[in-house]
Amino acid sequence: MRFTGTKSYVAGKDLMVAVNAAITLQRPLLVKGEPGTGKTELAFQIAEALGLRLLQWTVKSTTRAAQGLYEYDAVSRLRDSQLGDERVHDIRNYIRPGKLWDAFASEERVVLLIDEIDKADIEFPNDLLQELDKMSFDVVETGETIAARHRPIVVITSNNEKELPDAFLRRCFFHYIQFPDSETLQRIVDVHYPGIKQDLVRAALTQFYEIREQPGLKKKPSTSEALDWIRLLVAEDVEAKDLRESATSVLPKLHGALLKNEQDVHLFERLAFLARRG
Repeated sequence: MRFTGTKSYVAGKDLMVAVNAAITLQRPLLVKGEPGTGKTELAFQIAEALGLRLLQWTVKSTTRAAQGLYEYDAVSRLRDSQLGDERVHDIRNYIRPGKLWDAFASEERVVLLIDEIDKADIEFPNDLLQELDKMSFDVVETGETIAARHRPIVVITSNNEKELPDAFLRRCFFHYIQFPDSETLQRIVDVHYPGIKQDLVRAALTQFYEIREQPGLKKKPSTSEALDWIRLLVAEDVEAKDLRESATSVLPKLHGALLKNEQDVHLFERLAFLARRG
């Protein structure tokens, strides 16, 4: 069971090595990288390439680790007891399995994505250590133990919004997805938009990297934003010659796909103004 990428996902050699190492070691794969570099999409592509089902657990600031195991709905049980509902006699009717439970109980191996783990409280990763190590947990209300029938392939993503505990990091195989160079990004564009005019792609990528490298930029445009921008350029029938001017001498065409805050728009407006004065 080895990951070699898919037709719709350009995976570098280092990334493929990391995925396969995590599978071999049976450890969670912790993936970091700039937003928009394909961290979440990687889990979907691993599932597709290996023919496995994907379970996605999207973490929020209010998410608790216990929710990945199960939740006990005591309020509904109390209400049903007041109404004389027969369901109240079986506590299992009020236990809602979480994503980890679903992954452990699956009849076949699955890919489990724990997405944006750094959004949760700092204790969240530590609270999952034992379950991810032992691949089992106890249901206190029923006294049963839920153990993994097949060890899932666990992919954990982080945007580096906060540091993760050392004890958690020791249990993961780590990989940082570097922002793609121009050649790799061109391959990604070709995968998404086969048959696109290559002179337009070259001109667009030249301007795109010029924008990313501009000093003072608050938010660098990502891979996904580059794809959106190029899609718009094609839809608006923009010619390559229209993109040959430097991004610092004229505000980029359809810049709303690349520049996502007013500070960055004003930066390029000032640069264009200074270029005209010069």
